[in-house]
Amino acid sequence: MTRSYMPGFGNDFETEALEGALPQGQNSPQRCPYGLYAEQLSGSPFTAPRSTNERSWLYRIRPSVRHVGSYKPLAHPHWRSAPAHNEAELPLGQRRWDPVPIPNAPTDFIDGIRTMTTAGDVHGQAGMASHVYVANTSMEDDYCFNADSEMLIVPQQGALRVATELGIMELGPGEICMIPRGVIFKVALLDGPSRGYICENYGARFTLPDRGPIGANCLANPRDFKTPVAAFEDRDVPSRIRIRWGGRLYVTEIGHCPLDVVAWHGNYAPFKYDLRTFSPVGAILFDHPDPSIFTVLTAPSGEEGTANVDFVIFPERWMVAEHTFRPPWYHRNVMVARQRQALSL
Repeated sequence: MTRSYMPGFGNDFETEALEGALPQGQNSPQRCPYGLYAEQLSGSPFTAPRSTNERSWLYRIRPSVRHVGSYKPLAHPHWRSAPAHNEAELPLGQRRWDPVPIPNAPTDFIDGIRTMTTAGDVHGQAGMASHVYVANTSMEDDYCFNADSEMLIVPQQGALRVATELGIMELGPGEICMIPRGVIFKVALLDGPSRGYICENYGARFTLPDRGPIGANCLANPRDFKTPVAAFEDRDVPSRIRIRWGGRLYVTEIGHCPLDVVAWHGNYAPFKYDLRTFSPVGAILFDHPDPSIFTVLTAPSGEEGTANVDFVIFPERWMVAEHTFRPPWYHRNVMVARQRQALSL
């Protein structure tokens, strides 16, 4: 099955899995089409500036507050959050690790998370955690949402189907996906056991870095980011949701599939990105530029120019241009036109 996606980074999307499910003219009508429930999912404070305000309106079959009983702590000794206090001294030299072996016992995506390092403080919403994951079992009627951070997933082996409240993404090695803070999801394996990496970003949401003198093109282009279209499941089955909250894992039971959003609109949504579409910029005369030119995504901090997290790749690079001509293309340029007008004066 070919998945459908909407292109663009940070766009204001709208999508519906049933025709007419998305209300028009208002976000929360007294009666939504098909008897759906309207809910707002906010990724920023309500009063954040328009350019940084993140929210989406979801129209789902059942209210998301429905669950059975209370939230109970759930042990997970391998998934840790910052600050990860340890009596042992932190290593000063360079460190790297061997690939984590795929376990023999049934292990799903959440069970297979293994923390490698942390920084900052999850309670202060600053810093990050770096994990590897190993999985040999799909999540069936088993879901998760992370209230501590957004999750950047980087498969190294095996393709994944990441089903979220706002739609379904499929990705494999060479691709990444991002699940926003608070979005419910589950992960299925498409071609056998999977292994990869996860970055938990506690701070401001990942965005595209400014290009500066590079100009309007190259690096990660917004059109190559893909957001899934609406998809829903209407199933009354015993299910459970695992919640990451305050650096701990909790679990609660529900009586239905929580991926029941029929339509949604907004700019707070998951996305995937093919790293092969990253257009690197490199040295063409002498010296090496700073590695910041290989930044795919950046999460800003409170200090300008200093990131909370940078996601950087070092792709294959050639010293000639491919699939284009060496001479510059025809370019109508407002800036050039103004310069010519000034010269004529």
